[in-house]
Amino acid sequence: MTITAPTQDRPRRRLRIGTALTYASLIVASLVVLIPLLVVFLTSLKSYGEIADGQGALSLPDDWLNFSNYATAFTDGHMLTAFGNTAFILLFSITGTVIIGSMTAYAIDRFDFRFKGLVMALFLIATLVPSVTTQVATFQVVNSFGLFDTRWAPILLYMGTDIVSIYIFLQFIRGIPKSLDEAARLDGANSFTIYRKIIFPLLKPAIATVVIIKGITTYNDFYIPFLYMPSEELGTMSTALFRFKGPFGAHWENISAGAVLVIVPTLVIFLFLQRYIYNGFAQGATK
Repeated sequence: MTITAPTQDRPRRRLRIGTALTYASLIVASLVVLIPLLVVFLTSLKSYGEIADGQGALSLPDDWLNFSNYATAFTDGHMLTAFGNTAFILLFSITGTVIIGSMTAYAIDRFDFRFKGLVMALFLIATLVPSVTTQVATFQVVNSFGLFDTRWAPILLYMGTDIVSIYIFLQFIRGIPKSLDEAARLDGANSFTIYRKIIFPLLKPAIATVVIIKGITTYNDFYIPFLYMPSEELGTMSTALFRFKGPFGAHWENISAGAVLVIVPTLVIFLFLQRYIYNGFAQGATK
């Protein structure tokens, strides 16, 4: 006579196996992300001799207080100027994205006009077109305005609102009762006044989400600043790091130190503001 295990033990075993696989996948994903960052950080603290000796990528530096590479990266790489250019571009591009995106979402949700569906469809189609295929025409337009090799060229291109920003604003606006608009119209408010005094103040969670996402994307972008601002004094954080390839082509310790200086601001901002990103997406999806 055989004795079988209770049937209620099987779901528990499956649950334990599923939990173990979940944690294992999270550990593997974390290692994939953290190991390259650890290699860059350890390399930034090593001397040129340690790099030339061919030590392993994960070998520990002889001096944990060797910050000379950071001083070289900061001074010779003109990182302070690059940070100022990046901050200038971020300020105007994010402000333009928030204003244009919120206005677009407000018009789409609150107004009925001819070919509304066609306009949305064309906008979605435009976002599916690879940007590299339109760079020749885009460059000619920017150059015709006399904006080439100025900080206004990337600002103009970044202000083109993406579909993600419009979607976030649209979901929040749909959660705002239209009765507020009707009450304001009875008091004599026009459409712009309703947007400015009612809709826009209620979009603070969405604005925070868009600012963080757009800011990180703009901060990390390399292609547009490199193409439209070739002058060294107009370098951003990403292009300033790329220019280390010239004078420090074989000095990976200086290149790694510059990479750390570029990574730290976005890493700190993301760690402090990540809950706003997730909350913004969650609230927008449930409205």
